[in-house]
Amino acid sequence: MSQSRLSSLAETCISIAIGFVVSLILTAYVLPAYGHAVTLGQNLQITGIFTVASIVRGYLVRRAFNRWARA
Repeated sequence: MSQSRLSSLAETCISIAIGFVVSLILTAYVLPAYGHAVTLGQNLQITGIFTVASIVRGYLVRRAFNRWARA
């Protein structure tokens, strides 16, 4: 059974939101542990950049697999 577009959208949004929060928390602890103190604003920017990169990567990988499945 295939997933509806609305279900796919909901799954993607929830996954991104969870990943964003996890990354925000990890960045707050990991960077200072390596000597890079960051403010909350900097943490949000860093996490946002990596989140956008993750969305693009996920989209490209999914499209590639869809293309390979048709070949």
